[in-house]
Amino acid sequence: MATPKRDAAAEQLTQQSKKHQVDKDVITANWGTAVAGKDASLTVGYNGPILLQDYTLIDEIAHFTRERIPERVVHAKGAGAFGYFEVTHDISQYSAAKVFSEIGKKTPIAVRFSQVAGELGYADTVRDIRGFAIKFYTDEGIWDLVGNNQPVFFVKDCALFPSFIHVVKRNPATHLRPDYDMFWDMVTLRAETTHTTMIFFGDRGIPASYRKMHGFGTNTYAFVNAEGKFFYCKFHHVCQQPIENLTSEEAQRIAGIDPDYHTRDLYNAIENGDYPAWNMYVQIMTPEQAAASPYDPFDDTKVWLRSEYPLIPVGRFVLNKNPNNYFAQIEQIGFDPAHLVPGIEPSPDRMLQGRLFAYGDTHRYRLGPNYLQFPVNRPFKVTNFSRDGDATYHSQGGAPVYHPNSFRGPEDDRRARALAPVLPLNGDVKRIDSGGDDNFTQPGLLYRRVMNEGEKQRLADNIVSWLARANTVIQERTITNILNKVDEDLGRRVREGINNSQPHATVDL
Repeated sequence: MATPKRDAAAEQLTQQSKKHQVDKDVITANWGTAVAGKDASLTVGYNGPILLQDYTLIDEIAHFTRERIPERVVHAKGAGAFGYFEVTHDISQYSAAKVFSEIGKKTPIAVRFSQVAGELGYADTVRDIRGFAIKFYTDEGIWDLVGNNQPVFFVKDCALFPSFIHVVKRNPATHLRPDYDMFWDMVTLRAETTHTTMIFFGDRGIPASYRKMHGFGTNTYAFVNAEGKFFYCKFHHVCQQPIENLTSEEAQRIAGIDPDYHTRDLYNAIENGDYPAWNMYVQIMTPEQAAASPYDPFDDTKVWLRSEYPLIPVGRFVLNKNPNNYFAQIEQIGFDPAHLVPGIEPSPDRMLQGRLFAYGDTHRYRLGPNYLQFPVNRPFKVTNFSRDGDATYHSQGGAPVYHPNSFRGPEDDRRARALAPVLPLNGDVKRIDSGGDDNFTQPGLLYRRVMNEGEKQRLADNIVSWLARANTVIQERTITNILNKVDEDLGRRVREGINNSQPHATVDL
């Protein structure tokens, strides 16, 4: 009988066995001693009870019941790989970060791709935003650049982030997702969601592969150069593979056949030597330009127009190594936007400001207070005054645990201090809701100037596939208050699509 050709993922165990240096290892307990018998518990006779002294059984079951940790609240389902970032262009005029210090410099990286809304069992091809997170293991510590495959996000203030995530998660009563009423209700009540909603329902809403999509830092960051000059910046990762997307029909078919489609694709590509690569670019805006900008440059629902702020090349990154163990290296990897290196700073971006706290906090909850000591998260060197806690691996020996001290403990870094900008602040302390800013100009440009006829119709059809299932009051509000303000042609197409679909009952709100 002929054996069908199998892909690299299917051959993983076969390849692993070929790498094994001895015939078979001896089974050991977790503390390293040999196990007398693995496949039977220690009992009193054939039908007798199991003895508590069967310590190998007790240890294995106790470990087994603790094998899972809390999944991420968002970005639970994902895949990852390792590789390197290489500087190809000099941007030292903008940033003094050593990761960019010289052309040709290479920095090890880890990248995790993910989906925002679903759980660990989620199908890879469901319509969703994809996370695109990069961990740089730099000479100056860990730099985490956490973004998405879209240049904009649904909301601009972190105060709204939990609410928006709730509307793309499961309905707490029915435990079903998506709940079309919840989603469209918030979209229509917060018009700032319009820009990302159009991308979400457009062709880019379902990439054909993690390898075949662009990435974006999404948030606005800041650079500081060696002279202390300050710039704002946005990061872009331009895919070097052909961009490919799936239609809704293709995505649904694949989800039923292979829910881990994107994970399998990434693993097989790397195992076969087809290493995915992206070019990194930045957009630069001076503080003077930011002050004069007609739109808020720190608003995550808007892009910086490339005609005004062109892409500046920085480097390239390549993924050439799969994880050896998914749980240890991908499930336990922790990205945090607060992990910045000298020369890279946060900005007044409200979403970024909230993320500076939220990411580290969720890792301390999921992984424990010492998650940064895990091999996949650990910087090359740590010298500080944090000690002890759950899962302490590297306690820094007998170094002082307090500062200041007289026993040669670590001191402030002059370079880091020199690159810490002095930012003047003024203004009244109050809650300012910026949701009423111009929310339709950029979505209108996207619809009229970027999308071709086919893309416009697919956008309308994809919106109809969700909106037709919503309450009719919300349907009308979506068309009148949102879609018509983007472009009346889009509102017309969606209205016609809903009229041609199965009618839904009107419910008073």
